[in-house]
Amino acid sequence: MDKARYLVQAHVLEGRSVAELATAHGVHRSWIYKLLARYREGGSEALKPRSRRPHRCPQQTPQEIVGAIVGLRKQLHAEGHDCGPETIAYHLAKEIGKERVPSISTIWRILRREGLIAPQPRKRPRSSLIRFQAELPNEMWQADVTHWCLADGEQVEILNLIDDHSRLFLSSQAFSTVKAVDVVNVFHKAAQLNGLPASLLSDNGAVFTGFYRGGKVLLESELERLGIEFKNSRPYHPQTCGKIERLHQTLKRYLARQRPPSTLEQLQVKLDAFAHYYNDIRPHRALHGLTPLQAYSARIKAKPAGRASASTHFRVRHDRVDQTGKVTLRYGSRLYKIGLGRAHKGRQIKLLVADREIRVIDAGGQLIRELTLDPSRSYQPLGSG
Repeated sequence: MDKARYLVQAHVLEGRSVAELATAHGVHRSWIYKLLARYREGGSEALKPRSRRPHRCPQQTPQEIVGAIVGLRKQLHAEGHDCGPETIAYHLAKEIGKERVPSISTIWRILRREGLIAPQPRKRPRSSLIRFQAELPNEMWQADVTHWCLADGEQVEILNLIDDHSRLFLSSQAFSTVKAVDVVNVFHKAAQLNGLPASLLSDNGAVFTGFYRGGKVLLESELERLGIEFKNSRPYHPQTCGKIERLHQTLKRYLARQRPPSTLEQLQVKLDAFAHYYNDIRPHRALHGLTPLQAYSARIKAKPAGRASASTHFRVRHDRVDQTGKVTLRYGSRLYKIGLGRAHKGRQIKLLVADREIRVIDAGGQLIRELTLDPSRSYQPLGSG
């Protein structure tokens, strides 16, 4: 028997006085009188403990705002986008006005109360992290390749470029297999829109570097020509390229929520849609709520320390080596013969032309010859340039 019921019965059934009971049990007489009043009104059931919750709470978040928060959470999650409290607050401000948006902690509590917060494993405290970030846009780009599956299970590759300072998603292109020439082509397309970076960071993939094979791939040669510093991460240490590795996770979470694409073209449409949302709409927590495009546009751009400029004309020409070991190139309304050697006759090649700087590679991206065109000579023999 609980104390409230005992005190009432001791007074009503045994006739003990309120003062005696209060002294014996160390309670205030007013509480016993309240218990007696409740007993007379509702009997023994009225003596059960009552909630102390107030009947009304002026500071409580309005139900329509709670509904909007829950709706945004479900919508963003269904679309594969970030749906944390910060992102919800950003989108909610556009719907109801910034002054009516609850605090981030309040949104988090609402999500937890509604059962929409998924428990996460214990993580390292943020104070223990050492974070590097370029000071200026275009100070450093990061490049990497990730994999995805089409609807029929075919494995394809996605080449991504990101700006280290602003997290601007510079390019995302889908290929059956990324080749060395694809990396250079995507890099130049991004540079035409955003200017050349001062440096480029990648892992040690074969399409990015040939250093560990004792050679040089096309990207390295092109960056050297443009005066761009090339950096590689330490082997088996993906944290060096952490920003683009994290972007891969965000991109794949989005793709997993979409209808599986059947072709590379369909996948590319989804990549373009994600890049637009990521750059122009989604607030980035690492950028204090700015979008990557806002952060990229807020400062002056870094430039390469080398001699080349973004106005360099770049083109790719496909050809086959003739029986005499030569290929033909038109430059400045004039035809030139470039010698490659009879050992390459009949071979499919690509000519990568950047003004007068020419590189000839095979279908696998291996460099066959590199030269500077001499306009005074119709034939560019081996050993020249």
